[in-house]
Amino acid sequence: MTTLVTGATGSSGRHVVAELVRRGERVRALTRAPAGAAELLPRDVELVAGTHTAPATLDAALDGVSRLHLTVTAGVAETGPELVRRAVTAGVRRITVLWGGWVGPAEQAVADSGVEWTRLEPQEFMSNTLTWSESIRADGVVREPYDFPSALVHPADIGAVAATALLEDGHAGWAYNLTGPEALTSRDRIRILSEALGRAIAFASLTHEQAVERLMATGVSRADADYVIGWYADPPVEARTADDTVERVLGRPALTFDAWVAEHVDRFREPRVSVA
Repeated sequence: MTTLVTGATGSSGRHVVAELVRRGERVRALTRAPAGAAELLPRDVELVAGTHTAPATLDAALDGVSRLHLTVTAGVAETGPELVRRAVTAGVRRITVLWGGWVGPAEQAVADSGVEWTRLEPQEFMSNTLTWSESIRADGVVREPYDFPSALVHPADIGAVAATALLEDGHAGWAYNLTGPEALTSRDRIRILSEALGRAIAFASLTHEQAVERLMATGVSRADADYVIGWYADPPVEARTADDTVERVLGRPALTFDAWVAEHVDRFREPRVSVA
């Protein structure tokens, strides 16, 4: 059987692909740039050019596919329902959907598809911490508006849960809230990073408006920036509370932030300057 993975080179998508391959599944990865994706994904993965925001072009990508992993990203709210219809028509019988933060049109289309489905509802990704890397390397400071507890989840755990739901029975109709094993404040995360790097890292508070403007400077709209920073100002209880879903589904503890830092610590190190 073949599984089609959308968002295959994303922070969680590549882990979905890797786990499916590890478990012996035939994987077809949907990507806008197959050449670049080949450097990120296992060699055995079949790469197909395309985007899930243009479902009318995906008949060939869906041919022979029995399982689908759908990542809801910008644009999929509008096109997701059509993609789901085409997938079911093509013979897909099991779908995992990584939600976009709420049950929108794409997520609802999956639930109404008539085939087995599992919705993955991860809270904040540990990989979001990489947004601190530049300022930590440059001046050893993390600048954020709020110091709130977050039960961050390792993207590899998202991938493992997705693969389990795709390949094993017993997960149909479930919505899985995915978190790490503990809730950490920004200062908690900074402490762990500081210990791993062997250097002090400071926390500097931004105002709410400064944080919104910083996000807008990256090309995000005012409305979206207000939403994101507003979420950080008052995160839902699910985001602030460690949940045991990952452990229940996988039969092992969820990966810790310390483990994630150990894997990515070099991204936060100051570049070494060679002396001729």
